Amino acid sequence: MISLRNYLTLVYALFICVSVFVLSIVINSFAGKLFSDYIKDTIDTRNREIIQTFTDHYDPRSGRFDVVSLEAMGMYFMHQGYIISLEDMAGNLVWDARSCDMTQCAMVADTIVLRMENHQLNGAFENSRYTLTYGGSNIAQLNIETYGPFFYSESESAFLTALNRFLFAAGMIVTLLSIVISIILATALSRPILQAADAARRIAGGNRTIRIPDKQGARELHELSQAVNELAAALEEGERRQKRLTSDIAHELRTPLTTLQGNVEAMIDGVWKPTPERLASCHEEVIRLTKLVEDLNTLTNLEWDTLTLNKTDFDLSKLLQSTVEQFMPAAQEKGISLKVNLPASPITADYDRLKQVFINLLSNAIKYTDCGNVTVDIERGVQNWAVTVADTGIGIPESEIPHIFERFYRSDKSRNRSTGGAGIGLTIATAIVAAHGGSISVESENGKGSVFTVAV
Repeated sequence: MISLRNYLTLVYALFICVSVFVLSIVINSFAGKLFSDYIKDTIDTRNREIIQTFTDHYDPRSGRFDVVSLEAMGMYFMHQGYIISLEDMAGNLVWDARSCDMTQCAMVADTIVLRMENHQLNGAFENSRYTLTYGGSNIAQLNIETYGPFFYSESESAFLTALNRFLFAAGMIVTLLSIVISIILATALSRPILQAADAARRIAGGNRTIRIPDKQGARELHELSQAVNELAAALEEGERRQKRLTSDIAHELRTPLTTLQGNVEAMIDGVWKPTPERLASCHEEVIRLTKLVEDLNTLTNLEWDTLTLNKTDFDLSKLLQSTVEQFMPAAQEKGISLKVNLPASPITADYDRLKQVFINLLSNAIKYTDCGNVTVDIERGVQNWAVTVADTGIGIPESEIPHIFERFYRSDKSRNRSTGGAGIGLTIATAIVAAHGGSISVESENGKGSVFTVAV
């Protein structure tokens, strides 16, 4: 199979060579036509010159021509390819180049024929007859025999030959240059493609860190390099996410499983009696592990865009009202006031998934608020609804705010296993909101509460 570089070189070189060939033919044809027209005009001009010259050698007093002068001029014109003869009006021969020097005339004629055949222009000697006048009276008949339809003189033939050689040499030079330029262009175009192919093979082989230098001038090559780099980055991020998930899961499961294993082994070995309280404790750990696995499965589906949203039309305020009522007992138990401002807010979304988001936010708000109140509010945005869940709780340190939506993140000071969950609730909420095309953000000050805003 031919390489892309060789293929592009061949295509470029072939195209340029064909273009040069066609252009050379057109130029040669055009130049030949112009030169032929020029030669014909030159012959016509020379014929008029001959007529005038022979007329000038007529003596009106004697009614005769100066034969000596005619012979000198006739031989001069003969060497230029014009064989001349002159007759008086009675048909009597006054002067004839052939009679004067038959051998010389034959040599001139043969030279002209050979010269024209070399230029692949066939023709024959033709005779043109002109009547000479003087003082308004006809004085003689002039016969001019030339090679027709036109012929080249020696200098004209040399010029035309030199022109053809120049065009041929120029064509060869342009052809060689075209091949060199084609190789350069083909190499420049194929190099980034070969780099992309090599990068794709390395990526397939497991090297996710490879990147193609994005220094391409052509937009298409730039997009190709960018696409390969984005592919490598996406695969690298996927691999990093997979490794991190494995590490996080191992970290989250290790402690409860170790505790559960120790308790069960102690009861099996008879160290502990399997009392209802101890069995209930083990059961709680099992339930917590089951919930963690379900949350991880939900998060994985959301992060990999495999979760199908069941969108329906409903009133967002009613969803929030039912969610708030669900947390009323927990709020009353802690002495927290739940305030709501829930105007009608029609929306098209997945009811259950959005409720999961607000359950997580309200659960956190009540969990980390010891006194004061939690407020849920709906406001109309430009193209969506903005729901705020504000609390007067412990707040979030400024250094931790950028990380709270990360998977398995918990503050060491307060958001630990004794008070919090696995640390993926906000991550799931973020993923659900993003799946709806919305956003979630937080404003918080340590010790003064937090405000979570969901735009959907």
